[in-house]
Amino acid sequence: MTASSRDAILSRVRHAIGGRVHDEARREVVAMRLAEAPAGVIPARGQRPRADLLELFCAMAGRASASVTRIAGYDGVPEAVAEWLRAANLPATLRLGADPRLAALDFSATALQLSRGASSGDDLNGLSHADGGIAETGTLMLLSGADNPTSLNFLPENHIVLVHADDVVGDMEALWPRLRARFGKGLMPRSVNFVTGPSRSADIEQTLLLGAHGPRALHVILIGD
Repeated sequence: MTASSRDAILSRVRHAIGGRVHDEARREVVAMRLAEAPAGVIPARGQRPRADLLELFCAMAGRASASVTRIAGYDGVPEAVAEWLRAANLPATLRLGADPRLAALDFSATALQLSRGASSGDDLNGLSHADGGIAETGTLMLLSGADNPTSLNFLPENHIVLVHADDVVGDMEALWPRLRARFGKGLMPRSVNFVTGPSRSADIEQTLLLGAHGPRALHVILIGD
């Protein structure tokens, strides 16, 4: 589409809706909406008591083919990770980022061999820490950066993700104010990935294939009550 064609189309649209190129009133409405970030329609499924919210998160993650383990605190993470890898008959290797919550974990009592940093594509198992969970869909919110490299979300065959119970909310909309409060309005991570279950595709003959575009298995460790 040429610039002149685009301008002609936009001109017809403006004429149809009664707008003008330099319509200050409309500009003010747009600026106000961007500044206030008003909430949209919020589904009722995620609006429930805290205990039920966590149960819903686990149930919906399971429906999306993810497995879930619940533990009381961070000190139980190393054994929970090692136990899941043993049960799945997977090698005791693990790549993780520089997240302080991961750096504080003591894996010395396990047989796991740790490597740190972004994945180059040859890691079988990866460990990340999510910054939020969405109960209505069993979805994890993962932020990019050295703390939790985005490559760990997609390249390892098996992805283990920690999420704290305090960071599980009812709906996606509830996570955005938390991000703004953490980073400041207008300052966001380079990417925010929402992950629901392991990677899958049914594009070829509608046959479901796990691991088509990312991890074949997703295991969530939910920390705290």
